[in-house]
Parts: sequence; structure tokens; C-alpha cells
Amino acid sequence: MNTYNIWVNLKDSRKDLEFAHAVHAYLGHLKAKGFIAGFRLTRRKFGFSPPALAEFHIAIDAHSLAQLDDAFHHVATRDPEIERLHRPVYSMVTDFTSALYRDFPDPERSVSLAEPHSPT
Repeated sequence: MNTYNIWVNLKDSRKDLEFAHAVHAYLGHLKAKGFIAGFRLTRRKFGFSPPALAEFHIAIDAHSLAQLDDAFHHVATRDPEIERLHRPVYSMVTDFTSALYRDFPDPERSVSLAEPHSPT
């Protein structure tokens, strides 16, 4: 699984529930269309996080980089339906940071973690 991580702050923190609704509408649409495997929206608690990370974290799961690439291509079309769903999300955010992570070890390189490996 590949996870595209996004951290953002809101321009207006009073719109937190509106933002949550917009994220779920937008990413729920992409999931329903098969462009992503799933997503999760979380919010920093009690101010605990490194200073460089924003208050909201969105984790978008894709089975492969090809699936994620297809999602990016679909969004880039700026189709009216996608724009209607995407606009409320990006118009509310600031301080965007992103990263791409993967499950480890990769399935292609999977080794049994139960068996210790002796150093050579």
C-alpha cells in the first residue's frame, strides 16, 4: 500500500467541520470511482506534533503508484464534478506539506519478520 500524506492548516479554523465534510465528499468520490483505496482525516491533538507539521493530516491510500497516478490524472482533468468537490477543500487550506510513504517491507521484497536475520 502506498500512502500519500498531506498536512494542512485551515485559513479559518472555525470552518473545521465544513472542511471535514468537504474532504470526505471529495475523497469519498475518488474512492467510489476506484481512484484510491481509502483515506483518513485526522487532527492534531493537544498541540502534539513536530512544529513543521500542520494541524490536519490526510492519509490517502493507493494499492499502487499506478493507481495514485491515475487519481492525479483524473483530478488534473478539472472535470466540472471534480472541481465542484475539490474547490471547497483547497480553498480552505494553507501551509500544505506532503509526503509519499509505502508499507515496508514491500510485498515484492517481503521477508519473514518473525525470523531474526543473523549479521554476516
